[in-house]
Amino acid sequence: MKSALIFALIAFAIALVIAPFLLKFLRKLKAGQQVLHYVELHKQKSGTPTMGGIIFILPMIILAGFVINRDTPLALIAVLASMGYALVGFLDDFIKIKFKKNQGLRAYQKIIAQGGIAILVSIFYFMANLDGRILIPFLNTYWDIGWVILPLTFIVLIATTNSVNLTDGLDGLAGMVSLIYLIFISFLIALTANFMNLAESNTFIALAAITCGGLVCFLIFNTNKAKVFMGDTGSLYLGSIIATLSMFSFLGFYILILGVMFVVSAVSDIVQVAYFKKTGGKRVFLMAPFHHHLEMRGWSEAKIVFLYCAVTVVAGTACVIFLV
Repeated sequence: MKSALIFALIAFAIALVIAPFLLKFLRKLKAGQQVLHYVELHKQKSGTPTMGGIIFILPMIILAGFVINRDTPLALIAVLASMGYALVGFLDDFIKIKFKKNQGLRAYQKIIAQGGIAILVSIFYFMANLDGRILIPFLNTYWDIGWVILPLTFIVLIATTNSVNLTDGLDGLAGMVSLIYLIFISFLIALTANFMNLAESNTFIALAAITCGGLVCFLIFNTNKAKVFMGDTGSLYLGSIIATLSMFSFLGFYILILGVMFVVSAVSDIVQVAYFKKTGGKRVFLMAPFHHHLEMRGWSEAKIVFLYCAVTVVAGTACVIFLV
């Protein structure tokens, strides 16, 4: 744990050096986010630089080589997969900037890219975990689900990356919730380290710490009022690192609990779209995902972020208590 904290501090320092230069470059490039026309409350944010996720991704690129070795193949896959998703997000952001519109990659292009990465990750993980071992929350029992782990890994990767992406709708929201998630998942990995490769578990904690260090720096520039957005570059990276570290630690089901606010974002969006189509235009929420519904009800961004963080802390605390 001490080495993980050191890596977090180093990642923070690297990000702190990178951030001012990146922000200056993005402004010069006029890499501003074009806010969707129907998000009236966010009109003033149009033009805010995006792709700020690079601030916490670069420390990982620089430091990953110091924590990954031959004994930690799954950690390598986690990093490579997350960089792959970050690249998909980067292309999406770049197209938005290049053509000055909010739509980047087309939906089918995103699905193909994300699905391709998820398939590769699922196959590699199944080869490393043929028993399909996974921990059942609160029962503290490991189940061996065999080949089912393969489609489950695929679903978790796709669902988590897109859920984090949907949560990235307010200043500091996705970043803060992801930071809290990664802190708690590190504790859970440490508590269950005896049931997996010790070198692998220590490396997972180090990778989470590196991301946390970079995220803390990013949030300095992203909390209300944000000077930069993480963009799909950052949100897809965070979703992937959360999904892979959780799954590879046999803790995949904990995403439903510890990542409850990501689940709320995804479910509220799905329910809204499905109900809208079924009823010919009626809505369940004033706006989806749920954080926008709260905004429309008059909640401030700071209050919504606090709520999401508080719920995540409570969920994480419950997970730790029941696992000890």
